[in-house]
Amino acid sequence: MVTQTRVHLQTLVLLFFVVHLSQPVCVDVPSATEAVLGKSMKLTCIACLKREEIKPKTRVDWYYMPEKEENSPYNKTHIYVYDNDTPVELDGPFKGRLAWNGSQDLQDVSIVILNATFNDSGVYECQVLRKFEFDFFTPSAFLSKDIKLKVIEKASKDTTAVYSEIMMYVLLVFLTFWLLVEMVYCYRKISKSDEQAEDTAY
Repeated sequence: MVTQTRVHLQTLVLLFFVVHLSQPVCVDVPSATEAVLGKSMKLTCIACLKREEIKPKTRVDWYYMPEKEENSPYNKTHIYVYDNDTPVELDGPFKGRLAWNGSQDLQDVSIVILNATFNDSGVYECQVLRKFEFDFFTPSAFLSKDIKLKVIEKASKDTTAVYSEIMMYVLLVFLTFWLLVEMVYCYRKISKSDEQAEDTAY
């Protein structure tokens, strides 16, 4: 009886983790800052909602600013807008080379630059405006993020990514080994319980 209870508890814990992991989770991650010449580049902009059950009206504006030179103001260019569930490329140097890469719930409002050129180096600004509609008032929230992008000729080795991948495989092996140990332990417990039950019956 104790063994069966233990197995049921382990099953419930496993199901809890599976259900928990299957739920969408918003994680604010920084964007990559290096693009490779001629390749696509995702400009990541995450704007997490604190209360996902309330769906606001969301407008996203992307701006581009070349590298600022001394004693000269920023020359900000409006390059992309997402409003009323419609993404629109604006006229300018990026026309035909931008694509929406955001999520359906608009917590990820990223865009992709296609066929990156050296002229794409600079600062990209992501602006997110949310309007929440209630019965008596309409509060709003504004978020702005800057991404400094550099276009390089060849991809550089990302030691952090390699280290993360190695750690992921090590963790996967450890979890697999732990699961096998638990399965063997449970199997032995069940077998021993069955043997004791048979001896008692005789």
